[in-house]
Amino acid sequence: MKKAEVVFIPLPAMGHIIAAVELAKLIVERDDRVSASVLMMNPPLDSTTTKYTESLTASTLPNRIRVVHLPSLEHTAVSNMAASWMASLAEAQKPHVKEFVSKIKAQSELSPHDSPQLAGFVVDTFVLGMNDLAGEFGVPWYVFSASGAAFIGSMLYLQTLHDEVKGDLPELKDSDAELEIPSLVNRLPAKLLPSVVLKRESLASFLGAARRLKHARGILINTFKELESHAINSLSKGEIPPVYPVGPIVRCKGNSYDVGSSQINDYKDIMQWLDDQPPCSVVFLCFGSWGSFSVDQVKEIADALEQCGHRFLWCLRKPPCKGKIESPSDYADFQEILSEEFLDRSAKIGKLGLAVEIKMDYRKDLSKDGIIVSSEDIQRGLKLLMDPESEIRKKVKEMSQLSRKALMEDGSSYSALAHLIEDIMGN
Repeated sequence: MKKAEVVFIPLPAMGHIIAAVELAKLIVERDDRVSASVLMMNPPLDSTTTKYTESLTASTLPNRIRVVHLPSLEHTAVSNMAASWMASLAEAQKPHVKEFVSKIKAQSELSPHDSPQLAGFVVDTFVLGMNDLAGEFGVPWYVFSASGAAFIGSMLYLQTLHDEVKGDLPELKDSDAELEIPSLVNRLPAKLLPSVVLKRESLASFLGAARRLKHARGILINTFKELESHAINSLSKGEIPPVYPVGPIVRCKGNSYDVGSSQINDYKDIMQWLDDQPPCSVVFLCFGSWGSFSVDQVKEIADALEQCGHRFLWCLRKPPCKGKIESPSDYADFQEILSEEFLDRSAKIGKLGLAVEIKMDYRKDLSKDGIIVSSEDIQRGLKLLMDPESEIRKKVKEMSQLSRKALMEDGSSYSALAHLIEDIMGN
């Protein structure tokens, strides 16, 4: 029986690694001819990621998945990297990736009937500089986006705007123009583009990644057709590789932290608290592992939560020091940032744990005047979100049901994964 080996190279950030590992699971559990190796680049972006990746070696992964920790590159510590640190990290890790993949090739040549043959690479959107290794080994490579189809479409549009229309993207930082991006339903105010596009020191890396996208064998996206039908349809036009919407990719089995983690008690405490609340009564505030706010903004959010009176679960993180490229950290004590009075008053309705439009023209990363979204603005958004009769809640419920159907047999993502495996085996 012909066997295939796929090499996954995720960005060393929690959301990207979890998504890559779960995608590898989906593939190997669907077809027993496929094996997967997930390469972990070091250093990771934060200590939580380190704990998770270390736990994977002892966790119950399928037999045909192996997690490989590449050597740590201490001289490329995140805090010392320039704006293009992701590209720098990928470039520095290339020799180690090449060494590992060479061993796979050598083993398959020694025992071609028993060992899997190298069938391709699956490379994270943010480390596409690894793509040339696939060419060296004579196999195709696929892009994996842990974000949505709209994001991929935006990357391609902005690259075209820069290269073909000769648009100066950093000049859009203070522009009132609105961009008609094919993968987005609504126009996007140009000044709300990601900072990586609006800063000249990081623009080259972004454009390079977008150009490479067009040369991939396929684009794997953590989304499903019913959720992003407009964006996915827009990607089916032009010279864009085939798109495989294989999501939603979630880690839904077992605890959020593996046994033995120091955070398992926090996890159990939070889950118990959630179980004790009435259905559909809790607001979950989470801005990603890299999401953090100033002291003044945190106070506005806290005031809005208190005034609204809704139960809440808030993932609150401490901003990094200015001038350093590093992830936010955990607060040793929430009294560092929130008043004792707020913590006392919200003790019964709130839990502090380690997509309603509230303000359209807000961005904190390029703002020079310290724009703060007011408590009143946040309250309006929360009330709209938590209204039992709101169209937003009804739509979320509908999409929740469709997301489950997408992963079932004959569902859209189930079928997309089957087509992907067929393409992999053809390699």
